[in-house]
Amino acid sequence: MQTHIATTPFGRRTMSLAQLAQQSIGRSAPKDTAVHKWQVFQHIREARDRLGATDRALTILNALLSFHPETTLSARGGLVVWPSNDQLAARANGMPATTLRRHLANLVECGLIIRRDSPNGKRFARKGRGGDIEQVYGFDLSPIVTRADAFKDMAEAVQADKRARQVAREQLTLLRRDIVKTITAARAEGAPGPWEIAQHRYHAIISQLPRQPCGEVIEAICADLRHLWDDIRTSLENFTQSRIPAANESHSGGHLKESNPESHSEFQKDDSRDEQNAPSGETTPPVAQDRQGPSLSTVIKACPAIIDLAQGRAIQNWRDLLGLAGVVRPMLGISPKLWEETCATLGAQGAATVLAAIYERSGEISNPGGYLRNLTQRAVTGEFSTTPMVLALFTAKLRKDRGGEYLQHPIPTTELPGIAGGHSRPSITVSAALQQKLKSGATRRAWSRR
Repeated sequence: MQTHIATTPFGRRTMSLAQLAQQSIGRSAPKDTAVHKWQVFQHIREARDRLGATDRALTILNALLSFHPETTLSARGGLVVWPSNDQLAARANGMPATTLRRHLANLVECGLIIRRDSPNGKRFARKGRGGDIEQVYGFDLSPIVTRADAFKDMAEAVQADKRARQVAREQLTLLRRDIVKTITAARAEGAPGPWEIAQHRYHAIISQLPRQPCGEVIEAICADLRHLWDDIRTSLENFTQSRIPAANESHSGGHLKESNPESHSEFQKDDSRDEQNAPSGETTPPVAQDRQGPSLSTVIKACPAIIDLAQGRAIQNWRDLLGLAGVVRPMLGISPKLWEETCATLGAQGAATVLAAIYERSGEISNPGGYLRNLTQRAVTGEFSTTPMVLALFTAKLRKDRGGEYLQHPIPTTELPGIAGGHSRPSITVSAALQQKLKSGATRRAWSRR
């Protein structure tokens, strides 16, 4: 008589298609497959979260494996064990019967064991006349053999995820430390830069970090922190490349942060005075220059807002202004490519002048990048130069300082840079037509406000 092997559970326990699929895999496994049961159990323990097994269920599985006498499990031999509930509870550290049944069901749902229930639900083995076991009812451990490779792959994937998460956590810690300490050092050294904005960005990014983040969240946070770190590093590199040695900072002749711009006349074609004020050993970088542009001191007086970024340091030559321009550029959202195009078109000094003017009017210009691109394109065709831009800012500052007196009287030529009488060096003069145009435009604006 052929022996029928039970595939369905006893009593009111239900059967699922997933359990039938697991049994089908067990029947299709090669008969010569053999595995080390404790190595497979180690893989199952590492991959238990992916399998959905509980820790108490693994305790019961460990007890079930201990009932099999062989360390090596083979698909050729019998893999059914039939301990009673009392014996199983004893090896499971005295687990209560109700808890035992609940976690046995968990092992079945995870596909780690298969029930081989007898007609009355009891677990036992029937022996033949020769003493050999002919029929066994209990728990079938064949999934341990047939799914051993799958358990190993799951365990390796879990280990890889753990390593990736550990590396991501290390990167997160390093980025947080670098950003916080760099901002602190920059403030302590008085380096110019948007440190307040950077600190707000840092807190906004870190506030999105949950208490127990997963790997994907950590990677996303690290990506945002890397962008912030790149901006901070760019600002500091631009500053350190243009920083004046401490020995030369005591020279006060080139300090241009003054409160009375009307006492100077410095709209000049060359910049020999700024070169004389520059410390020995320093020269202007070998780049194209806007020879028709205003002098450095005039730019500083017409665009005093950029001086605040220097935080009290002297702006003694064009290199210092170019260093501040490197700080202002990312603040205004101007791309490096556009900045290179502007420097190639206007020269380094002209580009720094335009950027200082844009920063001076940053509250009025909604798109600094588009504005700079338009000026660069106009400069290519000869429709734009830096002198009228700086002159307009300078006259607007004079108007503000004189409380509107400019609206009623023309500006004396001695108050315009580069037009002082008796100046022996080349300078740019303002024609009467241009003065009349400036006066009429200001008068119309004054009447429009009445």
